[in-house]
Amino acid sequence: MFTSLAAAIMMASTLTAPATAQPLPWCPQIPGHQVECGTITRPLVAGRPKLGTTPVGYALVRRSALDRPASGTILGVPGGPGLSSISLTGFFAGLTGSLLDRHDLLLVDPRGVGASGPLSCGAEPLSLLKSREWLIDVVGRCGKRLGARAAGYTSAATADDLDAVRKRLGVGRVDLVGGSYGSYLMQVYARRHPASVKSIVLSGVLPEDLDVLQRPSAKAVPGVLRAICRRSGSCDGDATVRDLRTFAAKLRRQPVVLDNKVTFTEDKLAGLLFQNASAGVGGRPGARTLLGRFPAILRDAARGDYARLTEAVGETERGPSSFTEALSMAIACNDFPAAWSKSAPMPRRVKQLKAALAAQGDGAVLSPEAAASARYAFGDFCLGWPRTRDGGQAADGALPDVPVLVLNGDLDANTPSSDARKVSARFRRAIFVSVPNTGHLPFVEPSGCVRGMIAAFVTSGGPGPLTCLSGIPPISVDR
Repeated sequence: MFTSLAAAIMMASTLTAPATAQPLPWCPQIPGHQVECGTITRPLVAGRPKLGTTPVGYALVRRSALDRPASGTILGVPGGPGLSSISLTGFFAGLTGSLLDRHDLLLVDPRGVGASGPLSCGAEPLSLLKSREWLIDVVGRCGKRLGARAAGYTSAATADDLDAVRKRLGVGRVDLVGGSYGSYLMQVYARRHPASVKSIVLSGVLPEDLDVLQRPSAKAVPGVLRAICRRSGSCDGDATVRDLRTFAAKLRRQPVVLDNKVTFTEDKLAGLLFQNASAGVGGRPGARTLLGRFPAILRDAARGDYARLTEAVGETERGPSSFTEALSMAIACNDFPAAWSKSAPMPRRVKQLKAALAAQGDGAVLSPEAAASARYAFGDFCLGWPRTRDGGQAADGALPDVPVLVLNGDLDANTPSSDARKVSARFRRAIFVSVPNTGHLPFVEPSGCVRGMIAAFVTSGGPGPLTCLSGIPPISVDR
């Protein structure tokens, strides 16, 4: 801990660097706050020194009221897996808002990302618009290139890194804030380091025992489509679901080749509905979103008109990926459950996956095969990953008995509310809040309603009045 303001200003960017060292180039700047950055060194795989070490970079945003003791430290973790926490310092500072008067904010890049030794396996950029066979091959080749080093990239190892930074900085118990994959990592951290946790805020919640076949997402889609139609008054929800069923069945019989030369299959339709359509919903009230365009897309596509769909598909490939994709593959294939034995060879894995899909039967709007293969990290994604041990490498120990706030968008088919409620039920002192008219990560809701709940929860253990939720407007839906 620093003994004076002058010492804090003069502190070098790393704990081990000389006092005259220049600030690290990746160290963020937040107006009105001192930011201390540095790295620690961690073993890549505990007990296997020959595999070497990895740096772990952090940024500690000090409270604005440095003349008073800190009320606590917020540890923020973003999604992915594969996103940098430090690159999102501005986002977390905005999210925690007034808390930063008296609270410090600690952000640590997960090993394999940003300031923590970016991981690479020479893989091509992932694309949901290419075939799943291509994707499975890319992931398998990545795992083979990483070899024994792949074992160092797990949620458990990352959670231990976070706690090692906390200890090195002399920080006490932390208030955890995690969204999407970050919510998964925060659950792992809480199990492995329960004595380090003061409270937990989870958003866009991914359970530790997530359904790799994505049945909760498939079940959520019809309800989401009916909700946006009912609230906007712009479409008939039942008709929209019928259009989805018609178009999905058509794709099962024969994929459609769009004008932009994309071979569009049912799993790509499911991917757009689960992942792309949920992203950013509620972040800009009144703006056109992919979700709001979907009723018209499905209406036209069910009748053989693919112009709206072609436009939407073209937009999904704009710009470079912000993920460190090698880390995304390693975490998914090391940690997430699989529909096969991870110790089995590829042919046996394929048989086990087919059996799991066949056991689901028919009747859903989307086929089990399409739902399972709808996006990264799930379904058949890790079929070609090298053999590893069964049982996962993340969860250990009991969850701590601390206050927990679980937030989920009620239009989220990416991490649907059914999963969030399941996670909430595992904590004795959890409060579940369904945030209306928002999709994946209601953190993006701009009115201040969600930010206010987080601030109230961290300071008092409760989210305060929820009346502001009724002011979040319905999303715009194309006619």
